[in-house]
Amino acid sequence: MPTALDPIELPAWAWERADVRQALRARDIGAVFRYVQQYAGASQARIAAAAGMTQARVNEIINGRREVGRLDVYERIADGLHMPDDARHLLGLAASREKRTGGAAFDLAAFPEVVRVYAAQNSAAKEIQQQAREAQELDVLAVRGLGLIGLNDSLLRACLPREQGGKGIRVRVLLLDPDSDALTRRAAEIGESAESLASGVRLTEARLRELLADGCDIEVYRYRMLPTWRLIRTDATLFVSAFDAGWEGHESVTYKVMETPHGPLFRGFRRMFDAVIDGAQRTV
Repeated sequence: MPTALDPIELPAWAWERADVRQALRARDIGAVFRYVQQYAGASQARIAAAAGMTQARVNEIINGRREVGRLDVYERIADGLHMPDDARHLLGLAASREKRTGGAAFDLAAFPEVVRVYAAQNSAAKEIQQQAREAQELDVLAVRGLGLIGLNDSLLRACLPREQGGKGIRVRVLLLDPDSDALTRRAAEIGESAESLASGVRLTEARLRELLADGCDIEVYRYRMLPTWRLIRTDATLFVSAFDAGWEGHESVTYKVMETPHGPLFRGFRRMFDAVIDGAQRTV
């Protein structure tokens, strides 16, 4: 059984949860302590020992009778809870490396947004599906989209609430225009005929029209530029991979990118998605 002197270690996934990250952004230490109790099984005494406080003070913070406002206290809490660097930045603190090297104490523009890296889409599949089932918005930027949303056994199709008439989630899908020069070039890159690749895009469109007929709030667009990024956005979380001449998007390393108040990556990718839609042709 852990004692009050043992370090408190939350599992990595706990620091990535949206509710934990929101508490850190809001500097709601009471909520942070409650999540530590929930996800690490830590008592108030253990939290107090880790944060250099009395148990009575921890109890007051947890129950909303006292707030934390001093930077040195935030530092003690972050150190005592072994916060990863992205969690420290959300709280407004320097990363551990920055503390050791004497770098800038805190830079809002440097919020780390990439919270996990997967070897390929398959490694991230369960998490993507979980996020999609809980989302209110789903954006997809693909080439043909069959493996993502076009087929019954595709990654995302089962996550759409068809049993509820498609209600509760807005879906936007961008597919490569089957009549574009970009599709011909992409087909050559992956060693496939343009006819075959174009047929896959059209099949996905046809299957997505079925969702529209079922009442799903879905929009499908064709874009005409050479595909570079493959995106899946579920509310404030992005899963990003790259297209290249040597591989398809699902084979690429997949980055999980979380929205942060001032981080450029999430905002930039979302802005790019909206810009592509503005220049695309809606088909569904």
